[in-house]
Parts: sequence; structure tokens; C-alpha cells
Amino acid sequence: MQSEHVTTPFGRRPVTLALVKRQIATKEIKSGKSADKWKIFRDVSEARVLLGLQDRSLAILDALLSFYPENELRQDAGLVVFPSNAQLTLRAHGIAGATLRRHLAALVEAGLIFRKDSANGKRYARKDKAGAIESAFGFDLSPLLMRAEELARIAQQVAADRVALRRAKETLTVCRRDIRKLITAAIEEGADGDWEKIECVYVGLVRRLPRSPSLRDLAGLLDEMNMLQEEILNTLDLQQKAGNISTNDAHNEHHKQNSNTESINELEPSSEKEQGARSSRTHDQKSEPMKAFPLGMVLRACPEIAAYGPGGAVGSWRDLMAAAVTVRSMLGVSPSAYQEACQAMGPENAAATIACILERAGHINSAGGYLRDLTSKTTRGEFSLGPVLMALLRANGGGDQKTG
Repeated sequence: MQSEHVTTPFGRRPVTLALVKRQIATKEIKSGKSADKWKIFRDVSEARVLLGLQDRSLAILDALLSFYPENELRQDAGLVVFPSNAQLTLRAHGIAGATLRRHLAALVEAGLIFRKDSANGKRYARKDKAGAIESAFGFDLSPLLMRAEELARIAQQVAADRVALRRAKETLTVCRRDIRKLITAAIEEGADGDWEKIECVYVGLVRRLPRSPSLRDLAGLLDEMNMLQEEILNTLDLQQKAGNISTNDAHNEHHKQNSNTESINELEPSSEKEQGARSSRTHDQKSEPMKAFPLGMVLRACPEIAAYGPGGAVGSWRDLMAAAVTVRSMLGVSPSAYQEACQAMGPENAAATIACILERAGHINSAGGYLRDLTSKTTRGEFSLGPVLMALLRANGGGDQKTG
């Protein structure tokens, strides 16, 4: 290991016991251990919320990793990188100096890197006569290697929680629609029961749903919704008259109509007229495969994606698709949304679309929702990548290229 003793930060930056413990722990990295730095970066990107990191923190970590010359972080190699702030700013897309310092501190606080400061706070490497690095001062990547397995477990748990959350949303959506339709049918057909009170209970439960619910929020609300649905069924005496009155067909119809939705804010299903029109378009209009565009054209229109390629560059479609996976996670686009885009557009065009979204990230509220919308338009033959690339080419050529 290059870091053989505890070092304290230069200048006014304080040292904490937690920082000391992390530095000591890196000395216990198993001999011969190695890990792919980009695999670790993808895990960190997946777990960024639990680690307390923002997208800019990930961009800076990506830049730091690009200064490490090998793809594998190894226990027996020097893991200190020593870029200047100017070099970091360049690879982090023109990030401001104050922002750079804040997010570097966030990476240290998250326990992903630590500083190995020189006597004067400068970052540099001292080499021997043969040109090999004897010692270096800068940012130590050892914590990433030490925590590789832990970060992988966190990333897997985050992915599993996301799947569970999506399923809970879908289940709650179906339950809400069933209850809404049962109440409407009971009122319209004059069934016995205090339906005004039941509807007030239902509306009260819906209003309790947070804007961004957690899995625990959804589980508690779903239990109460199920109890309300059971009360409605008992009031209608459907349990004794299941042979005459059944909601199975309606339930199956809702499931088919909404099997791909992630929304939990719809109170009513679409009208039969709207559903029929959508179905007709889906069956009668078959979109042609999207045209493939030259890689060079995509990179000129979307230069920011290159920094996320292997080694900080994109030299092939394979590199672009690898970069798109990293950016997809960084932008919060779900794996299912990206997979659907790949199926509809083709993997190359889906990666190019992610590159376009990255260029316009500052103007897009939800990258995942935006990609799903483009995917839907693609299947209907209403989206072409060409005009988007041409608009970005004109913007970049005109001096409006984003820098961070």
C-alpha cells in the first residue's frame, strides 16, 4: 500500500476520528485484492442516495477515476491520484471551483476517498531515477477498493428496493381503481349502503399519499385500502353472490391496460373511447426501425457523454453504450426504462438518446419519464433522433455548448 500511516488534512480542514479509522482500515485490505474501478463506480452511482451523494459528486468521482491509469484498482499498486483543480474542473465539465471543493468534501465524508496531503497542500508525485513513483500526494482511492463488496451489496439492495417500490405502486394503483369503480357502480345502481361516507374515507386515504412515497408509506396505505375494499365487498354482499356479480373481468382489464405504468396518481382509468383509439394505433401502425447515425456525429452533438466512457473517452459504439449505462444510472433512469428504449430504438440509438438527454439534463425535470415518453413515441413512429442531433450540433457549433 502507498498509504502506510495516518495523514491529516492540510490547512484549516479538520481531522475527525472517523477519518482516522477509515485510513487505518485501508491498511487491512486483503493482499492481492483487485476490483474493476468502473464496476465500483456503477455501484456507487446506484447507491448514491444512501451514500448522501449528488450527481455532481459522481461526476467528480468519475473524473478522479479517469486519472488512475489502470481499469483495476489493486492493493499492491499506488492508489493516489494527484490532478490539479484545473484538470479536475476540465474533466468534470467545467464545474465551478467552490462546487468542486464542496463535492470533493462530500466524497471524503462518504468514505469513498481520503486526502493524502503534502506538507504544502500541493498534489504531486515524487519519482525515483527509473521514473517509478515513490510517493504521491493527492486523493487516495483505497477506500473504494476496501469497500468494493459493501458497495456492491448496497447497490443490489437499492435495486431490489426500487423493484419492490414499483410493484407496490402498481398494486396500489390497481386497488385504487378497483375501489373507485366499485363505489361508482354502487352509487349509479342504487345499492344499499352509506356510499358517501365510504367515498370520503377513500378520498382521505388518497390524500394521505405523499408526493414521493417510501415503500413503508405504500405498504401501510395499501393495507388500509385493502380493508376498505373488503368493507365495500361486504356491503355489496358480493361474497354471497359471487356467481352473479364478479369484478374479475374488470380487474383483468385494468391489469392489461396498466401493466407497464409506474404512476400512482391516476384516480380514474381512461375512457373506453380513448383506450380503443390507442389500441387501434398500436395494431394498425407499425413503426419502422430507427435510422442509425454515425458515431462521430453523435459525439459532436453530445460531447459530454465522452467523459463517461471507459478511460474517459468514447472510441466505439461499444464504449458509447457502456457510457450510456453509467449515465443512465447517474440521471436516475431505471434499468427497465432503458431496456424498453433499447428494444424500441435499438441499443445504439438508445445510447445516443441518453447522450442527448445528458446534454439537455439541466432542462429536463425527469430523465426517466422523458425517456419513456420518447420510447412510446418511437413505437408509434412519432420520434426521430435526427432532428434532435441536428439541433444539438447547431447549438454546440454556435457556442452554446454546456460546460457543466
